[in-house]
Amino acid sequence: MNSVELKYNKNHEYAKVEGNIVTLGITDHAQRSLGDVVFVELPDEGVTVTVGNSYGTVESVKAVSDLVASINGKVVEVNTLLSDTPDLLNSDPYGEGWLIKVAVDDLSPFENMMTAAEYETFLAEEDH
Repeated sequence: MNSVELKYNKNHEYAKVEGNIVTLGITDHAQRSLGDVVFVELPDEGVTVTVGNSYGTVESVKAVSDLVASINGKVVEVNTLLSDTPDLLNSDPYGEGWLIKVAVDDLSPFENMMTAAEYETFLAEEDH
């Protein structure tokens, strides 16, 4: 289920803004498409992420997928739980399965992301 407080990109990742901190993760659709997640590679705290560039990977039994930043900023927190329990991405992608938290100065890239309704339309069109 998608939340209206989240924004989405075409790579099936979400962003949640809380002040100047943006939490990034993968969508429920992404985790279902990937299948069982077995490994997650994430950047270290202090690393800068840039819109359109990969900041890590998610490996499942089916494939390895790049994580692509939808905002610019500095990683301030990494979900270390995913090192030992990568399947949190499958069981709770919007909760305990978040990926990284990024401090941002400019929220304008966030405005270019899809709303929940737009993402649902995108998914419907993608399936055809």
